[in-house]
Amino acid sequence: MSQTPEPEIHSITDAGVSLSQDQSKRTRRYLWSMGIRTACFLGAVVTPSPWRWILAVGALILPYVAVVMANAGQERSGGGGLRLVTAPKRRAVGGR
Repeated sequence: MSQTPEPEIHSITDAGVSLSQDQSKRTRRYLWSMGIRTACFLGAVVTPSPWRWILAVGALILPYVAVVMANAGQERSGGGGLRLVTAPKRRAVGGR
């Protein structure tokens, strides 16, 4: 007789970060980026010429970087979703 393989059982430690925690982390990252952008913009207004242009470029590029980073959510591995443990298949009485 062949031996039936044991079903795969997943523990709670296999679970990823919750959606609310992920969104909170991405929001903080976006706000930090926008704070740095604001500092670059204010610095571009008050600094002399060579630094002014560097800070102005930073103020122009940071919104794009911040949005891309904020939209980069959790990475899902495999098929994602719920994984169910199924019972082993049983043979019917008198069946083959």
